[in-house]
Amino acid sequence: MKDIPELFGSMVFNDQVMQERLPADTYQALMRTVENGRRLDPSVAAVVASAMKDWAIEKGATHFTHWFQPMTGITAEKHDSFLSPVAGGKVMMEFSGKELIMGESDASSFPSGGLRATFEARGYTAWDATSYAFIKDGTLCIPTAFCSYGGEALDKKTPLLRSMEVLGKQALRVLRLFGNEDVTMVRTTVGPEQEYFLIDRAMYDRRKDLINSGRTLFGAKPSKGQELDDHYYGAIKDRVAAFMRDLDEELWKLGVLCKTEHNEGAPSQHEMAPFFSTANIAADHNQLTMELMKKVAARHNLVCLLHEKPFAGVSGSGKHNNWSLQTDTGTNLLEPGDTPHENAQFLLFVCAVIQAVDEYQDMLRVSIASAGNDHRLGAAEAPPAVVSIFLGDELTAILESIENGTAYDAKEKVQMKVGVHTLPRIPKDTTDRNRTSPFAFTGNKFEFRMLGSSQAVSEPNVVLNTAVAAALDAFATVLEQAEDFHAALDDLIRDVIRTHKRIIFNGNGYDEAWIREAQARGLCNYPTTADCLPCYVAPKNIALFEKYGVYSEAEMRSRYEIYLQNYAKVLHIEAHTMVSMAQKDILPAALRYGRELADTILAKRAALPNVACAATEEALLNKINVLTDSLDRCLDALRKALAAAECPTMTAQERADCYRDVVIPAMTALREAADGLEVLVAKDLWPLPSYGDMLFSVR
Repeated sequence: MKDIPELFGSMVFNDQVMQERLPADTYQALMRTVENGRRLDPSVAAVVASAMKDWAIEKGATHFTHWFQPMTGITAEKHDSFLSPVAGGKVMMEFSGKELIMGESDASSFPSGGLRATFEARGYTAWDATSYAFIKDGTLCIPTAFCSYGGEALDKKTPLLRSMEVLGKQALRVLRLFGNEDVTMVRTTVGPEQEYFLIDRAMYDRRKDLINSGRTLFGAKPSKGQELDDHYYGAIKDRVAAFMRDLDEELWKLGVLCKTEHNEGAPSQHEMAPFFSTANIAADHNQLTMELMKKVAARHNLVCLLHEKPFAGVSGSGKHNNWSLQTDTGTNLLEPGDTPHENAQFLLFVCAVIQAVDEYQDMLRVSIASAGNDHRLGAAEAPPAVVSIFLGDELTAILESIENGTAYDAKEKVQMKVGVHTLPRIPKDTTDRNRTSPFAFTGNKFEFRMLGSSQAVSEPNVVLNTAVAAALDAFATVLEQAEDFHAALDDLIRDVIRTHKRIIFNGNGYDEAWIREAQARGLCNYPTTADCLPCYVAPKNIALFEKYGVYSEAEMRSRYEIYLQNYAKVLHIEAHTMVSMAQKDILPAALRYGRELADTILAKRAALPNVACAATEEALLNKINVLTDSLDRCLDALRKALAAAECPTMTAQERADCYRDVVIPAMTALREAADGLEVLVAKDLWPLPSYGDMLFSVR
């Protein structure tokens, strides 16, 4: 491997490269666009494009693409070469400022949720100058937003950029009230931890369910799973270590700040964690990470599984979204300070998050909803579907003392009047981590732990950014009008705590008693995606995003339709895959084994006509026959359930509800019969690699 500092960012048109290759005035103009959001002059874009093209060609690139993130959850790209014809049958390499700033793409085949008609094909990609261009597979990739001919956002990045701008504006208003005049920008920062499974390619190739849906639709519990907790943080196996080394190198080339890697809780499960980046860059980098995980795994004859629950009965895979606020002067606004001034400011920003999460808990639940994540939430190592905030004992006690106007029991009694009397320093780690909490304060950031491993991080951060911006807007409006700032600040924080403390819960999220208590508190509990998606178009939520220009009502309603359709389509694929596997693989194997048992019984009776024999075979054959008949009935029931769900007159919500209420129970019943057969049928006849085979296939 090259020297790591030399390797890092070597395939990125980053700030260092731009300073080296751009004229000083061009570089300064571009930085004004990046840092202040000013429109880029076309003449500046032309100079940048020329330098970018020369650099890319030197790195071996022959094509460029506008790299964007449509509503499919993955990235998209259309490659164009730098070639341009000249006289005499020759060519030259060109890349114009216009090609850099904007591209045109056929938008008709991307999800739009009824936002536009299928025949309206025009879509535009617009350069996101705040995210560096990079070279991947010999192609210059330019991170872009994606919108329709009418300007509607057709992607995940555009709303994220809008929400970041809105939150930065409202955060600045609050900071000005605390006398922070040197801050000119506040950015949301994100560090998404990524969990995944690695299995041997040979096993994967024999599982149609993994190929079609990314998860096992059949599979009996293995003799050994994660009961001994011997995989978590264990020594990394050679093949996995080689994969991780190659992945690090590929990510570092692209400037992805990959920092931590280790074995996770389940066999064959692992985790990668990066440093924090600005939210839109973190979103870009996480998309690259997921793509490269799959690509690098293939080089090692492995398959990377990013589904939230590829194996039933063991831990699923999440993506922990570590979220914070950073000023351009280097201050983390969620870092507890040493002085009364800093503590008061810190507490106000914490209160903004508390208010935001409580008022828009339904939207946070919607933002991480998917058919895959439904299998994971509330299971091993995953938070429940009920949204709550973990603050830890000390921060909770401080807020309670403020609410009650009582002394805080620190080393010395301190009267908790914000901004007037001295507050104690709040240590970074005041309590243990709570792995069952959906939304936990972890010292200088909030960790949103509900995201699924395959999910793009953009949408949850759009919701979080906008909801916090709304809270800060309300706070700033009150405080700007106050005659006595400190008294108003004290009253404001106390009112927020009293009004929104129901969302704070530091206990065990897996406890059934908490679910009952959450209901008594009036918190939302949406167990499935079909349950929570109507919240997307609730009037209060539409009003929030319209007010701040993050989504229009049309954009929200289109996304509601897209998510409903995606939920139904995923379950449609899974159910049809189950029918095919049960009919063509599992049922024939069971019948074949039953015939072998019957032949053995007949042979024994013929050899020993006057002796009672073959009792073992008869008992086993009876069990096989019962389960085979059950499998056949369940197959028929699932076919009927699918027919009901595919009724053409249904609305998208009705279809999603039908898949939830009719198809999923039929799938569950079919799986139970098949998994019962797996533990009885001889291994040499069973057509599928077992859980034990797959989970321990990488040695």
